[in-house]
Amino acid sequence: MQPLNSGILAGMPRATLQSMLTSAQQAYAELSMGKKGVSFSYTQGDGTRSVAYQPTSVEQLTQFIMQLQRALGQGSRRRMVRFRY
Repeated sequence: MQPLNSGILAGMPRATLQSMLTSAQQAYAELSMGKKGVSFSYTQGDGTRSVAYQPTSVEQLTQFIMQLQRALGQGSRRRMVRFRY
């Protein structure tokens, strides 16, 4: 297991990490309920416009949420397995 102060999120302020976690969890809920769109188009006076966002998967979002939780010291930690003889 990585120490809490290492990894790609090291050095980020705790408030920023918490804000990112909240946003990621909200996105997870919206994606799970089918509320997240990835491509939009509309018509303006001078023509048609479209915007496309890169789709993400529930698995990628779950991994990101778990990474943020580890950086914040949250989430479940597994105890080390020890064998008795």
